[in-house]
Amino acid sequence: MSLPPDPPLHFRLHVFICTNRRPDDNPRGSCAGRGSEALREHLKDAQKRLGLKDVRINSAGCLDRCGHGPVLVIYPEGVWYSFATTADLDEILDAHLVKGGRVPRLMVDDPAKPQ
Repeated sequence: MSLPPDPPLHFRLHVFICTNRRPDDNPRGSCAGRGSEALREHLKDAQKRLGLKDVRINSAGCLDRCGHGPVLVIYPEGVWYSFATTADLDEILDAHLVKGGRVPRLMVDDPAKPQ
């Protein structure tokens, strides 16, 4: 028995940004404690300004990559990025969301980096 075909993608790309907040004294830290909420707003504003209607940017709870935080993941590819500044996000926006490329220096799981 074969599976029916998948429906078309509702969004070309779907970005989930961890905005989980833990207490400041938690040893794992949290993405929100590292500024992810304001950085998410920056990325949403830039995406809207560019008219990327086929890209959705969402907040997410803990994505369990706290050691790399703040983090985001882009689907359907499943590419993870660690970012710290609006410049990092602007680079991800241009290279990945607009041009379909990657930003290896910000990738959490860059295959070119030694593990």
